[in-house]
Amino acid sequence: MATETTTETQTEQSGVILTESAAREIRAIVEQQELDVENIRLRVGVKGGGCSGFSYVLDLTENQKDTDELFEQHGIKIICDPKSMLYLNGTTVDFKDEIMGRGFVFGNPNANSSCGCGSSFAV
Repeated sequence: MATETTTETQTEQSGVILTESAAREIRAIVEQQELDVENIRLRVGVKGGGCSGFSYVLDLTENQKDTDELFEQHGIKIICDPKSMLYLNGTTVDFKDEIMGRGFVFGNPNANSSCGCGSSFAV
């Protein structure tokens, strides 16, 4: 039975999770740049580099590859390439607007450590 519970938990947290706050900010950026929300995708990925080894990548794009995984949350289409998905599965993308700063924040359950700025991580 423990195996079934683990499987259910992994299924619930699969993919990239976008909070309502992050979705609102994405919509505001799309409107500000006068882009067509129907054709725009939020590409979430990783690249080598940064303080801890990997950096997060967020990009608005109209280009989607056949191999990209597609998710839709809060009216935002999210794409992620298969290699990045290995590191990002279950990651939550949030948006914070606080006194000390404003920006996108990543909650990555796969990261063993992350830098102080939160824009890079290690596995």
